[in-house]
Amino acid sequence: MYKIILFFLPFVIFSQSNFEKGEKLFNQKKYNDAKVYFEAHLKSSPNDYKAMEYVGDIAGYYKKWDEAIEKYKYLKEKFPQTANYHYKFGGAMGMKAKESNKFTALGMIDDIEDAFKLAAKLDSKHTDTRWALLILYLELPAIIGGSEKKSQKYADELMAISKIDGVMAKGHIDEYFERYNSAEKYYLQGVNLTHSKTAYKRLIDLYNKMELSQKAKSAEEESKKYNQ
Repeated sequence: MYKIILFFLPFVIFSQSNFEKGEKLFNQKKYNDAKVYFEAHLKSSPNDYKAMEYVGDIAGYYKKWDEAIEKYKYLKEKFPQTANYHYKFGGAMGMKAKESNKFTALGMIDDIEDAFKLAAKLDSKHTDTRWALLILYLELPAIIGGSEKKSQKYADELMAISKIDGVMAKGHIDEYFERYNSAEKYYLQGVNLTHSKTAYKRLIDLYNKMELSQKAKSAEEESKKYNQ
């Protein structure tokens, strides 16, 4: 028995090493190199679902939507109670739909919506899913289910989970419908809450859209003070 353990030990160590190398490269954003190690790891450990998720994430980064969809579909079916797998599946489907013709995209809407709604149901604090639903209902034509009311519902849920997400969501909806003065108020709240680069960017982009160059410049200068 002892000899058998010694025989298999190098293979276990090699497999672990491949995963660890892949994860390190992934964190360094060297995605192509990371994928080589994750796929080598999966040959010896085909049920390592974290490695599979990484491969799906890398496929998504390179816009290989079919590969990403395949990985996330497997994961969501294997772990039906894990919200993030449903969210990632819906996200990959959504991105593929955006790059498809209108008839193909139309046939994908139900699957996208169902995936996001299930993720939101499974995790009451999953902010990314609520953002995805908010944007989906904003961009969908009313005839196939889009509406501001539905978007506002998820903005309200975001507000209850995270005030910064909530105010930025409200601002995004107002900006979408060209209610720029109201959007500005929400984005200013976001800036004052966090002084984050992301919040300032939304405000600056809005000012540029409104052709308020001086306000945009002032916001840029203020952002640099907080975000070196």
